[in-house]
Amino acid sequence: MKKSIEKLLQSYAHLDYLPNFDSDGMPGLTRVDPEKIGRYVVLTVRDPLCSYNEDPAEEIAKKMDDYDLAGRSGMFLTFTGSYHGARISVVSCRSASPEAELILNEFMRFSAADTFIRIGGAGAWNEEVHPGDVVIASGAVRDEGMTKSYICPQYPAVAHYEVVNAMVQAADEADYPYHVGIIRSGDSEYCGWGKPAVNNYIQPEHLEIIDYYNRAGVLCADRESAASIFLPQLFGRRGGSIVSIGDNVVNQEGFNPGKGHAKTIEIGLNSLALLHEMDSVKQKRNKRYWTPKMGMGN
Repeated sequence: MKKSIEKLLQSYAHLDYLPNFDSDGMPGLTRVDPEKIGRYVVLTVRDPLCSYNEDPAEEIAKKMDDYDLAGRSGMFLTFTGSYHGARISVVSCRSASPEAELILNEFMRFSAADTFIRIGGAGAWNEEVHPGDVVIASGAVRDEGMTKSYICPQYPAVAHYEVVNAMVQAADEADYPYHVGIIRSGDSEYCGWGKPAVNNYIQPEHLEIIDYYNRAGVLCADRESAASIFLPQLFGRRGGSIVSIGDNVVNQEGFNPGKGHAKTIEIGLNSLALLHEMDSVKQKRNKRYWTPKMGMGN
């Protein structure tokens, strides 16, 4: 713990009385067995717009070898398996940043996991991105509320360069349409996305949201990428996000549920396998950071 934080907590009168839901060495909300959590973690959302046939954690886990239940609670479901040598855990939750916060905090506090990626869906706000394409986040606009509870919104959410590199390589090897850039994350599915709510309720500032971010080159919008990138970054881990595109309102390309999502899952898992190779090379060379000249760990 940083000395400045330790000093700050010494004067915090409520510290010893804040509720703790953990028990028996297990986190209280995800209820995962910390020993069963892999180094690499996939965060998924039970999103009907991605056209999953079953809980996404189990659906993705079935693509791995020797997958096993790692935790189950009323909110979260977690499996761990092996994928091309990488030990990967995949956890599903309901939508938006607050639930991603619970997963990330518990996994980082209890397990040795150090790499977290979101695999999900998004809507495009950029002319170059089309339904079925894949978007790899280089960073995220923190336009939701949860991450602002940690630090001011000027603090950036930047995807770890090793994660981005692995995702780009996996997407390139898949020979599938992909884009790399900024994703905007928000909380509201209606007015906060420039979409009229009940009785067509909307305000003038909502009418500018899509064009505002389009002019700034933002590729797409979702609800979880900022959390998946920001919290690992803040706490010294690696974070990233890869999403399939369901529609493009700027191009007037209508919603196509689940288009490209199977490929997004494939690319996401392959990127973690590549990260595993990169990490093996770093370990052999006793290096903290990977560079392209190191090659891969074959």
